[in-house]
Amino acid sequence: MIDLKVMKSALEQLEQERGIPREKVIEAIEMALAAAYRKDYGKKNQIIRATFDQNSGKAEFFQVKIVVDESVLKDKSEREEEEAPTPRQQSMSEVGVPTEASAKEVWNEERHIMLADAKKMKKDAEVGDELIFPLEVRDDFGRIAAQTAKQTIIQKIREAEKYSVLDEYGKRVGEIIHGSVQRTERGNVYVDLGRTTGVLYRDEQIPGEHYRQGERIKCYLVAVEETPRGIAVRLSRAHPDFVRKLFEIEVPEMQNGIVQIKAIAREPGSRVKIAVVSNDDSIDAVGSCVGQRGVRVSTVISELGGEKIDVIEYSDLPEIFISNALSPGKILSIELDEDLREAKILTAPDQLSLVIGKGGQNVRLAAKLTGWKLDIITPERQKAAEAAPAQEVAVDETPESSDTI
Repeated sequence: MIDLKVMKSALEQLEQERGIPREKVIEAIEMALAAAYRKDYGKKNQIIRATFDQNSGKAEFFQVKIVVDESVLKDKSEREEEEAPTPRQQSMSEVGVPTEASAKEVWNEERHIMLADAKKMKKDAEVGDELIFPLEVRDDFGRIAAQTAKQTIIQKIREAEKYSVLDEYGKRVGEIIHGSVQRTERGNVYVDLGRTTGVLYRDEQIPGEHYRQGERIKCYLVAVEETPRGIAVRLSRAHPDFVRKLFEIEVPEMQNGIVQIKAIAREPGSRVKIAVVSNDDSIDAVGSCVGQRGVRVSTVISELGGEKIDVIEYSDLPEIFISNALSPGKILSIELDEDLREAKILTAPDQLSLVIGKGGQNVRLAAKLTGWKLDIITPERQKAAEAAPAQEVAVDETPESSDTI
């Protein structure tokens, strides 16, 4: 006898803690009962379904027959030779779950009924309809049937939980989520998110960061994918949009849509450049992101482990945008080739190191931020290039002697 109080408590617990709808659990119970019934009392090839009343704890059983005619059976018999049903498809069809294999069976009196006979019971019956016939109620199932039912319920609950997680986290892709470090394996960090576990792969981590077990961390949710092993939740702390979302949290003007981030260029663990614009002339975009005494940008820097952040003002004019992107270096002039999206930038000798940056990082990030190919030159080098013969100029512009990004 089923303890209804215990069952209802279990249903509520599954719904609240795992996010599995009560209807899905009832569906799993009904499939399990149908499988158990067929195991002990059914006949081969029968389609058996069950209904379960959670208020009374009683179950009813039915045999399902599919309406067919001669033409349909002929097509089915021809296709049956081409492809046989898999064991999983066969087991699913036995409890009334339609499968592709079900459409490839030949005539069987336990699962088919001819159209002429079906019309005697139901005048508007058509090929493909299902007719339901009640079966004797049983509740004394054997050990093997009970085990079959148990496995069916476990499998269905796991599937329901999987799709519940997929639905919940699939809606949060592109957001920052919190979790605690569960473990580290082969450089990959597994993060406990509550209902599931996310993976922070090695190449999605900020270089130089170390994660301790139990540590609370923020991550950017990159993707939620269904794999043969279950649901894979991919996380990142190196993604450029991780910086975007951190600023959106810290800057109220971004939450209101007044200030927007137009572009981001990032080398995780080292430096990031963001281009911002204000939709209100009275609001300073850069000042909003930096905050009073730099409190806002400092909070983001702290979350990124000390990664340097350059906040620059975006402009629709390439000359101004490129000039801003190369800060803190100062430039003298810009010559643009819009067809090739190349820019020749003239800078003073004392500004060359600032414009290029350590290891070329500043100009490299500026090129990525603006989407332009940048060639940095000084007045002396420009004069030398103009005075030299064409052949020598070509040699001088090889990658070994050029500051082109």
